Amino acid sequence: MKFDWKRVAALLPALLLVASFGIVSCGGGGPHIAAPPSRLTTRVFASQSVASPTAFPGLMTVDGEIDTLVRAAEISAGSSPGLMAISPDRTTLLAFDSVTNSAEVVSTGREAQTGSISLGGSTTSMVALDTGFGYAAVPAASFNGPGSPPPGAVVAMNLAFTGGVEATISVPNAQTVVSNPDGTQLLVFNNSNAVTIMSPLLVNTGSPVTVTLPGFDSPVYGVFSADGSTAYILNCGAQCGGTQASVQILNLGTTPPTVGATIPVNGATIGFLAGSTLYVAGKGTPTGPLCASISSAATTAATYCGTLDLVNLTTMQDPYYNNPATEIAIPDGYHDRIDMSVNGQLFIGSYDCTNIGNVYNPQGEVRGCLAIFNTTNATVVIPPDNGDVTGLQSFTTRDVEYVAEGGNLRVYDTRIDSLLLNTDYIETGTIIINGYIIDVKAVDFF
Repeated sequence: MKFDWKRVAALLPALLLVASFGIVSCGGGGPHIAAPPSRLTTRVFASQSVASPTAFPGLMTVDGEIDTLVRAAEISAGSSPGLMAISPDRTTLLAFDSVTNSAEVVSTGREAQTGSISLGGSTTSMVALDTGFGYAAVPAASFNGPGSPPPGAVVAMNLAFTGGVEATISVPNAQTVVSNPDGTQLLVFNNSNAVTIMSPLLVNTGSPVTVTLPGFDSPVYGVFSADGSTAYILNCGAQCGGTQASVQILNLGTTPPTVGATIPVNGATIGFLAGSTLYVAGKGTPTGPLCASISSAATTAATYCGTLDLVNLTTMQDPYYNNPATEIAIPDGYHDRIDMSVNGQLFIGSYDCTNIGNVYNPQGEVRGCLAIFNTTNATVVIPPDNGDVTGLQSFTTRDVEYVAEGGNLRVYDTRIDSLLLNTDYIETGTIIINGYIIDVKAVDFF
């Protein structure tokens, strides 16, 4: 019998449709979600920024269950990926390429780069939202034409496959951008005594996108309440050329937003909210207090320290403020990284701190830019390591914390606040990756 190709061609669309239903329904009643190319559900991405004879810049994939580097090619993310931001649903990741001043867009499901968006300048602060858009504070972003605003903007990025720059919103000297829980409001800080509130949903609608509120003292960061109605503004104060470090209330549930009470603290450049306690780290002055002036400071060769304050948001007080007998000493530097493990260990990182000793040839004190505060017994551990802390990542199912410090990817056992040693997969507490690790982000929820 002669084979009827025309009949087969006519039936092919129907056959494919039936096959697709079979694939969707296989293994249960819900839709089938394709596994990523690595086949892992415990992925962590680490940005490796330096080319060497044995390594190329890119995003490295780590199996976060067993702390081992996955045997797969790194994900392309520009010439020198460093700072990363990931959307709350963890489907899209941004990596800043410092060579081209671009945000590299990566699909975590495909484990592949899907785009590159030029920012027009360098950034140290980005956010990625579930809406498919991202935002970067670019202090040197320029505007052309007569009467143009001064340099500085928040660059709104369309993260779709064919996306790009959606808009460039003027915020002179924009330094830091922080999102509220649902992505409907952003706070922008620009080394002034004001805070800019930005409404992403109004971009390109013709309505005003930003509102700027004065009345702060060199604000540098904001921490949102769980419902987004309140932001706790961290006033850097004298450390950043102002007067007094403090936490200041910004009421966002009112129209217009209003500035509220101020709580003085010892230093304030980064914070973390847990329940009714706001943990705040900083130096308070350009140098920070003398370590010898703080009772809790262990004997150290470092002259100056930073501080950690525990602000009680119920009483609106900080019992640690200006009280050397109770102040909590941590390494100095500029504190801009903070994270809490699932069992209550608060990791605080800084850059440009006082490094003591040599971690590769330890003799006597060894000290870097990391501190670990035990929220249960109020003790501080300063691990024996060196270098800037540039990335922190905790997990909900493991008592470990990943720390990018000095270009290395360390794994800390948060039950003992020390490096994870002598396991079947990691012996030195370090995940060995050739190159220089800048940032670290968990891609899966685990």
